[in-house]
Amino acid sequence: MPNSRRILLGVGSAAVVAVGAGTAWRLLVGTAATQPAPTPGAAPAIPAAGATGDQRMTDRSLGKPDAPVTVTEFFSLTCPHCAAFSKETMPQVQSDLIDAGKMRMVFGDFPLDQVALTAAVIARTLPPERYWPFCEALFASQDRWAFARGVNSTEELAKMAALAGMSRDAFDRAVADKELRDWILKQQDEASKMYSVDSTPTFIFNGPGQKNHHESGSRPFAEFSKLVAAAAG
Repeated sequence: MPNSRRILLGVGSAAVVAVGAGTAWRLLVGTAATQPAPTPGAAPAIPAAGATGDQRMTDRSLGKPDAPVTVTEFFSLTCPHCAAFSKETMPQVQSDLIDAGKMRMVFGDFPLDQVALTAAVIARTLPPERYWPFCEALFASQDRWAFARGVNSTEELAKMAALAGMSRDAFDRAVADKELRDWILKQQDEASKMYSVDSTPTFIFNGPGQKNHHESGSRPFAEFSKLVAAAAG
């Protein structure tokens, strides 16, 4: 069953516990083998507010732009069902559908609480090629940090961001980035209105066979691939 919350909750106690440095680093950069390894501590540039081509607010996606099917996933980084899809289904989706040129996946931030919103801001502040590996790393260790008590979520996110190459100064500026937070919340509100998204994960399938087909909840690969085939027509 999907997580049906849609209102941002003032949850300050959830936390991100960084997994072991080697494991987390492989998660953060292993899916982008063609990209040069980031230098630990190097600060990704944060574009000036309102700058033309501001990469913080561009699409985050995997796959060829001309793939016959586009699937948009709306997810929250603190949603257990989203984590389940990321760990159990997404690897085969990427290998059998995305890398094979059958679909393109577009990621839509739909944070369900304040911790998820902060995590989404950090993910979008990283260079675009590190966005999904960072989200994957958070999902992969979610069972250790999402509902943890007695830890500082901001500090634990900073540890994960450092593994992705973000300096503490860049991290602090990102956390304070009200413009990006407001943009994410605006996109979330628009998704709610346009696609009736009210739970996570929600998938919107678009292709020659279907337009804006809405499915909620984590799906096993066999079911997900059938939905992609239906959208392809």
